[in-house]
Amino acid sequence: MSNCILITGGSGYIGSHTIIELFNKGFEVVSVDNQSNSSVNAYENVKKITGKEVKSYSVDLCNIDASRVIFKNHQFAGVIHFAAYKAVGESVEEPLKYYHNNIASLVNIIALSKEFGVRNLIFSSSCSVYGNVEKLPVDENTPRPKAESPYAYTKQIGEVMIQDFCKVNKDFNAIALRYFNPVGAHPSGLNGESPINKPNNLVPIITGVAIGKMAQLTVYGGDYPTRDGTCVRDYIHVSDIANAHVLAIDYLINSKNNTNYDVFNLGTGNGVSVLEAINAFEKISGQKLNYKIGPRREGDVIAVYSDSTKVYQALKWKCAHNIDSMMETAWKWEKNMAK
Repeated sequence: MSNCILITGGSGYIGSHTIIELFNKGFEVVSVDNQSNSSVNAYENVKKITGKEVKSYSVDLCNIDASRVIFKNHQFAGVIHFAAYKAVGESVEEPLKYYHNNIASLVNIIALSKEFGVRNLIFSSSCSVYGNVEKLPVDENTPRPKAESPYAYTKQIGEVMIQDFCKVNKDFNAIALRYFNPVGAHPSGLNGESPINKPNNLVPIITGVAIGKMAQLTVYGGDYPTRDGTCVRDYIHVSDIANAHVLAIDYLINSKNNTNYDVFNLGTGNGVSVLEAINAFEKISGQKLNYKIGPRREGDVIAVYSDSTKVYQALKWKCAHNIDSMMETAWKWEKNMAK
């Protein structure tokens, strides 16, 4: 039986870290990524850490014929689908770009999985599916209101699509992992977040300002109804997220699941405000950050953090990193990139 996993978006931030974890657990990996916001340099980082070459394709998954070639060339035990556009603000400004890319690519992955008899799928979902909720922390049964951004809506749609497909394809297994805010870098400092486009996430902006790549950090909104007026998020180390994906695909391959579609939150359960995250970085690095409080950003939710009891019980997964470790590894990676 094949132990080869197809990773979509494999040269991206979470994808490349997941390849490292899969290699460490003895899996074979094939990656596909069109490099729209990532670099093939990530594969070199993986090789430095694991000693293994990544078989890769540069293909747009919205092109089903080009994507079919990958499935013809390999026998996959499962697919871990990361590939998607993910900037909340950009999705508000360019909704059609997000609906086309994020939904069409998923439709093609599911269709090709069925065509070639690939029975296991892990879908990269997001805590953004919860929107602005009245009760925290959120668990998998928390009602999902209208999404706050087109990006978040593509994740809601993706989950429903997979669930509907699983209802009529009983031999197909899928898990949607709703993860919270991935941060940090591999503990070696040899792989981390390095988007080609301008970073939209807080931590690479923090480290970018600290190293001098950017002049100033803008905190979007200081008047939210939170303990210090800034948005609250559940920051989770990228290596912890990667580890959860390996546990999830193994769970399906070895038929440990009792339903063919399931959803798990991936979070630490701790809400950290933007200012608290900045303070944690300043403590770890010994540097003062140049930042200002700006206006709110459309599409941002006020606060969200996770109840991850379900995934702890089912996958025996738990977080190995706290906020200090997240900031320490992110800063190590930023400094290594500057060498």
